[in-house]
Amino acid sequence: MVLFRSFVFLLVLYLLQGSNASFVQLSNNGYEGIVIAIDPRVPENEILIEQIKDMVTNASTYLFEATGKRLHFKHVSILIPETWKENSLYKIPKYENYEQADVLVAPPILRGRDEPYTKHYAACGEKGKNIHLTPDFVLGKKQNEYGPTGRLFVHEWAHLRWGVFDEYNEKKPFYSASSKKIEATRCSTGISGMNRVYKCQGNSCVLNRCRIDSNTKLYEKDCQFFPDKYQTEKTSIMFMQGIDSVVEFCNEKNHNREAPSLQNEKCAYRSTWEVISNSEDIKNSTPMAGSPSSPVFSLLQIRDRTICLVLDKSGSMGDFDRLNLMNQAAKFLLQIIGNGTWVGMVHFDSVAYIKSELIQIISTTEREMLSKLLPTVADGGTSICTGVRSGFQVIKGRLSQTDGSEIVLLTDGEDSSANSCIDEVSKSGAIIHLIALGENADKAVTQMTKITGGRHFFASDSNVNNGLIDAFGALASGNTAISQKYLQLESKGLALNNDIWMNGTVIIDSTVGKDTFFLITWEKQYPIISLWDPTGTSMGNFTVDQGSKMAYLSIPGTAKVGVWTYSIQAKTTPETLTITVNSRAANSSVPPITVNAKMNKDTNSFPSPMIVYAEIQQGNIPILGANVTAFIESNVGKTEVLELLDNGAGADTFKNDGVYSRYFTAYSVNGRYSLKVRAHGGGSTVTRNLRHPPNRAAYIPGWVVDGKIEKNPPRPEIDEDTQTNLESFTRTATGDAFVVSNVPAMPLPDVYPPSQITDLEATLDGAVIRLTWTAPGDNLDVGKVQQYIIRISGNILELRDNFDNALQVNTTDLSPNEANSQENFAFKPGNISEENATHIFVAIQSVDKSNLTSKVSNIAQVALFIPQANPDENYPNSGISISSLVLLVVGSVVIVSIILSVTICIVNKKKTSSRPRTGF
Repeated sequence: MVLFRSFVFLLVLYLLQGSNASFVQLSNNGYEGIVIAIDPRVPENEILIEQIKDMVTNASTYLFEATGKRLHFKHVSILIPETWKENSLYKIPKYENYEQADVLVAPPILRGRDEPYTKHYAACGEKGKNIHLTPDFVLGKKQNEYGPTGRLFVHEWAHLRWGVFDEYNEKKPFYSASSKKIEATRCSTGISGMNRVYKCQGNSCVLNRCRIDSNTKLYEKDCQFFPDKYQTEKTSIMFMQGIDSVVEFCNEKNHNREAPSLQNEKCAYRSTWEVISNSEDIKNSTPMAGSPSSPVFSLLQIRDRTICLVLDKSGSMGDFDRLNLMNQAAKFLLQIIGNGTWVGMVHFDSVAYIKSELIQIISTTEREMLSKLLPTVADGGTSICTGVRSGFQVIKGRLSQTDGSEIVLLTDGEDSSANSCIDEVSKSGAIIHLIALGENADKAVTQMTKITGGRHFFASDSNVNNGLIDAFGALASGNTAISQKYLQLESKGLALNNDIWMNGTVIIDSTVGKDTFFLITWEKQYPIISLWDPTGTSMGNFTVDQGSKMAYLSIPGTAKVGVWTYSIQAKTTPETLTITVNSRAANSSVPPITVNAKMNKDTNSFPSPMIVYAEIQQGNIPILGANVTAFIESNVGKTEVLELLDNGAGADTFKNDGVYSRYFTAYSVNGRYSLKVRAHGGGSTVTRNLRHPPNRAAYIPGWVVDGKIEKNPPRPEIDEDTQTNLESFTRTATGDAFVVSNVPAMPLPDVYPPSQITDLEATLDGAVIRLTWTAPGDNLDVGKVQQYIIRISGNILELRDNFDNALQVNTTDLSPNEANSQENFAFKPGNISEENATHIFVAIQSVDKSNLTSKVSNIAQVALFIPQANPDENYPNSGISISSLVLLVVGSVVIVSIILSVTICIVNKKKTSSRPRTGF
């Protein structure tokens, strides 16, 4: 098994595209490198491991048939929490970790909310982040509501791997079909069922026909689609894979383009199989002649963290005060790294020097001892591989193998021989984290991070941005539970020229406060530092390190909740001051608010735009209403500032999902760029979003069997608009560096059209069609477009594929607003060319001042008729409880019988009285 994992590691991971990427690769029709991680909060249960295996094994067979005998699951690693008891079958992980896991098995967001879902905040056809499953789902306790676990896993895998969307829409569960009937949003339309309002209270259940809402002309809010349990329709897996007959994805021939499904909205009305067929997985595979073997599983368990600092002390580290900046950041890391961690240290220039074998951090004694071993003199050349090999030597001094160990490599120089140890690194099983300092840091070393799953940071020589401290701080916590991780509450710098004061506040909210650590740095002279807690009590006793130009304070226990105030007075100008504040979760049972920052890719070539993402959540509950700002710094110290938005427009795929996004195109030079995100939530505006997440499995409310509904247990009653207020908070997060090439000399040409409109909505108001959408910008989502072109058609495919030939709407009176504003426009459609058209379809194209045009928007539609409810007369129609219905029927039969008996009796009497009497 070890040999097999090494083989996978060498042949599969070497091809990764970035440290944020999944390790999954397709080899000979089989997926390898899949990581399923069990959350540390999940109680120990060995049956769960066996059920994960069964789920994936069944999913492999289902996937194989669904993809035309092309694809299956070959090798899966299951990451087991370190809190579970050790087992001789559990191996040490190499690259497998929680951050990059493909599947997370974790407690539900809220009790009873066991719906599987996939985090996917990219465009159609692009990979998602990960799949979320709950223990109860994996254990098979929710099969009636969501279908067999293996089939559901394939449904979520399609979200994750191929970027397709659901073929239902809980916000738009019904639509007006061209048949002039109200239909359930689904694919294919061959899936039969019943539309009913079904409510139960105690043992009494009420079954009603669905009424038509007078405003929407569709079924009322509580109406649900109950599928027939026994069907013959084969599609689609992205609608309801729990139906036994469903074994295929909808394709171009049977795809339901009329339905307002998420697949139609996000993928321009292409079927799921059309999107999947366009993926590299399908393009690079052919049907297999025989059946695949069952998946192979590796059981992995996290052990004590082992880390070796490999620090560059070459001559160039003497420039720009780099050596001191590195020592500041390294001391910061050593102060906040978790107890129990094993730490070693290596310096290198043209040769390497082992300064410390591995020692376990238990108290401040070990931290201070390691801090004293940091380099003090910069000289010599640069031999990166020599430093890395010595790092391996340090690790092997305690461990028999380097699997799962970490090397933090900091370098500022180029090394032509850096590629010489790539093979050795890939075989090591160790994780290499790179911190590149300055614009000349060797670019070849980034390959080491890619093939080992390490992180890649960049810090410029402009220390006002706090880049080095941010990078080291991001590595303070290893592969552990979120309650044990250090979170950065603040990271700020200020260059003082005329003023001598740096004043500000830091919010410590109730979800953090444990082991809170304040760090102050300066460039020239030790400043006067004042810090007050929320009650106004002065906090003194900063530990001052004059040699490294830093002072720090650790708050014992849990810091007080509220606003902490600081005032730092410089003793000279010009001066550069920075402040960094880190803390951990106050309570292991209450998830802290977190921010994760990333770019959509780690390498890019001009003029391709990039996307910045920042995900804010508490546990897995999205946080809305925050002010989120991204700071992107080039290797020459130029910083671009972007406001990130969660508005479902432009670069943002879903509105109000807690993922804030924005396009980035302000390239200035070739080379590395760093990313830092700052989030601030004000108590009156920021909320937790308790809605069901997008890209989730369809909850099946019940099944229709022999014309009767067999109801499933109801989901917890949660209003889809439920949002709970949240206290104020601040967070900062450092994302991985990215590299840009082919940037031309300034000024840059205008090559960016307006972004595609993705949230166009249309309603019919009498004879007028009213449109709403979010305004794009002159350059993607920045600025203001020059004009809008609106076209309509009675044929959705004609509008999509031949937009320029569709009927154009007069938009003379439409003046565009600034990007991300709400746009409104109303018009009378007039006559369209298509005969017998039942709908009018509308789309928009934006034009900028350079006459660059956007992609055609999503297509909105309005019905030209009032739809009729489906009669489905074969099903009972009542507005009373089932028990009452039975009594009513029985009572009616009795009454009718009595009436008939009385009537017959009366008739007989009348007949008898009318006969002639015979006398004697």
